[in-house]
Amino acid sequence: MSGAGKKVADVAFKASRTIDWDAMAKVLVSDAARKEFSSLRIAFDEVNSQLQTKFSQEPEPIDWDLYRKGIGSGIVDMYKEAYDSVEIPKYVDNVTPEYKPKFDALLVELKEAEQKSLKESERLEKEIIDVQEISKKLSTMTADEYFEKHPELKKKFDDEIRNDNWGY
Repeated sequence: MSGAGKKVADVAFKASRTIDWDAMAKVLVSDAARKEFSSLRIAFDEVNSQLQTKFSQEPEPIDWDLYRKGIGSGIVDMYKEAYDSVEIPKYVDNVTPEYKPKFDALLVELKEAEQKSLKESERLEKEIIDVQEISKKLSTMTADEYFEKHPELKKKFDDEIRNDNWGY
């Protein structure tokens, strides 16, 4: 197997092990997103499977003796000599060094966005809990109990009453 082919297969294999598809699927909210995600996963698995099978196996060696028996040794020896003289150049990766810093910067940005998102999620979850509590107690809650939880509204209403501003 060529060095570059093996490297690609190894990277694809490692990537498939580190992707948490189930966790990613849990954050999808729309049916369209789930459908696209499913298509992405299928495409990834197909490409990964091809990479594993295509690049993980060494090509079978040529049985030159079999061809010598059927064709003749003169022409087979000429082909064998030509085959052996072919040198396949080693793959030199010039792309990864160019894009690695950009990718790393995007990963940092992604982590920051993830942290912001988690904080916002926590805030929204607390707000949902507060709204649910209020909705349960709303039918029996007094104005004083409500204003205890929301002193800024009490101040606003007191100011309006003090300034004789009744909202019409």
